[in-house]
Amino acid sequence: MRYRKLGNSELSVSEISLGTWGICEGVSAEQMKRSLFTALDLGINLIDTSNSYASGQAESFLGQTLKDVERSSVLLATKVFFPVTPGDGCLSAKQIKKNIDLSLARLGVDYVDLYHCHRYDDATPLEKTMTALSDVVEQGKARYIGFSEWTPAQIKAAVQIGEVVPFMSSQPQYSMLWRDPEADVFPVCADHGIGQIVWSPLAQGILSGKYVVGNTPATGTRAANLQMNGYLMRELYRDATLRAVQQLVPIA
Repeated sequence: MRYRKLGNSELSVSEISLGTWGICEGVSAEQMKRSLFTALDLGINLIDTSNSYASGQAESFLGQTLKDVERSSVLLATKVFFPVTPGDGCLSAKQIKKNIDLSLARLGVDYVDLYHCHRYDDATPLEKTMTALSDVVEQGKARYIGFSEWTPAQIKAAVQIGEVVPFMSSQPQYSMLWRDPEADVFPVCADHGIGQIVWSPLAQGILSGKYVVGNTPATGTRAANLQMNGYLMRELYRDATLRAVQQLVPIA
């Protein structure tokens, strides 16, 4: 496994990270455990999740499964924005303060290495969000902060706010089938020392080559799982795309 520095941070992250979605989203606890420990055995040190995945159960699963793993050997990233319970959600100071404590309790740790804004909050002044996130870092509850799916304008606005903790990571969707961040997000982040931890790099598994036109998706795959076969998969799972991917197989 190879490692890279994440932006201007001191974090040395594995080039491949593991996302943990939640056992109630169509993946069994045993499958999750096998994936998690196989990843750790291979040298993957960054585990990414969110407080909203499986309504908090993804964080709880990680907390229970990693309780006997040396804390310093794993980099934990979680997120805040989407509601976990009715009435929750957003990036207000109140919600950030509340949800970081709930995430830490579910994960069974004193701090997370990365705390991401899962989306941008138009309803909360950006200064309030950045101040609350800075408080989280200053209190030792997170080492660094980041964001997911923010626009270049939103990123620029955040870095221009003075006397707040700077962002260190960006988490956009990015793959050979979704290259939008190349145009503006990547350059803006590079200018400000913000690293990339992209999601869906295999385009929901489409780029793995396991789906072939005319074949029924195998049991256990995302395309065959009604709980995980969301809007994104429906957009990507097209005959023309599958045929194009098969042309990549000899190269890959």
